[in-house]
Amino acid sequence: MKKLLLKFCLILFVFVPFIVNGLENPSLYSEYYAIYDLTDDKMLSSLNADVETEVASLTKIMTVMIAIENVEDLDETVTITNSILNTVSWDASVAGLEAGDVVTYRDLLYAAMLPSGADATNALAILISGSISDYVDLMNDKAEALGLNNTHYVNVTGLDETGHYSTASDVIDLLKYSLQNELFKEIFTTKNYTLTNGLEISASVNFYNKIMGLDTSLILGSKTGFTDGAGYCISIYFESNGHEFIAVTLNAPRVLDNYYNVVDALSVIDYVDDNYSLHTVIESDESVFSIPVFYSKIDSYDVVTKNDIDLFLPNDYDEDKIGVEYVGLVELSYKNEYNEKLGVIEIYYDDELLNTTDVYLLSEIELSVFKIIWKYKWFIVLGIVILYFLVKLKKKKRKKVLRTFSR
Repeated sequence: MKKLLLKFCLILFVFVPFIVNGLENPSLYSEYYAIYDLTDDKMLSSLNADVETEVASLTKIMTVMIAIENVEDLDETVTITNSILNTVSWDASVAGLEAGDVVTYRDLLYAAMLPSGADATNALAILISGSISDYVDLMNDKAEALGLNNTHYVNVTGLDETGHYSTASDVIDLLKYSLQNELFKEIFTTKNYTLTNGLEISASVNFYNKIMGLDTSLILGSKTGFTDGAGYCISIYFESNGHEFIAVTLNAPRVLDNYYNVVDALSVIDYVDDNYSLHTVIESDESVFSIPVFYSKIDSYDVVTKNDIDLFLPNDYDEDKIGVEYVGLVELSYKNEYNEKLGVIEIYYDDELLNTTDVYLLSEIELSVFKIIWKYKWFIVLGIVILYFLVKLKKKKRKKVLRTFSR
């Protein structure tokens, strides 16, 4: 019953259009997807991204990260045994490791990621934790620590099993975390690699490219996957108009020799390329706020930024939806120093905060003696009057003393 309800909800989601920043979502074959802007740290577009589903070999992103974080010497050599290979399911993709192969842990990382080798993932699990189940416990502990609340692992390969699931948005969060690790990013963006035993391996996206004749050069990094439950999946890293992006698509179909996970990946890149770019919303000499200045030769100071402020926005963005707010000092004087921080400028688009920029005092504020005198003129006049009467009173007393003395 729960499965039928889920399918019904998914059908509704598929046919309901989603709009992000006024743009229609990209037209993809995948049932679930998420596109994330790493540079601005925000979700750009998504569909069914929080629905729990099978994610196939995208599971191996976590498998590899656990190994990276738990092996002290990745260049330590290990031996592949028959007992390790016997744990590999007959329907799992393999890198081609054989019993007796002597390789490094680093080799196994590449073998797990590039050709999606279950022989490599199982070897990592058994050699590091002693068993696959204990290694899976490490994966689930990490998922909990990262806040992947809709993710649970049962195996290290991603093969369909009850209780093994994730979401497009959770995979995005996992990939975002993983790419901060330099070694993981190096592996994820590698297309070809030779193990220390001489075995040559290639990223699975190369296979799809060869079969379909597509130009996948814009896919800078990737991990693909397939199971009957997950369909064809892919996670990618790419760049567009000066920004870094990751994207995850799940449950795409295959028709003859057309693998629509790769087609969708390229469509995602085209979508971002064609619809988004950097736009200058505030120029460096443009005043965004005027602060009154006291006791100075100037009456006010215009708050400006040191550089142009560019935002990554839809090409047809509505200028009327750009909002700028200044938060900081509301008055200045000659006591404020050059290059002193005044506050921040917050820039919104459609009420969403997109940028916060510090602003500084970019010119000297000179003291104006005249303005100080003018400010306190009545006190000065009063002081002069009082002084006048004090002097006059003093003279009267002096005259009186002189008269008394003369007598």
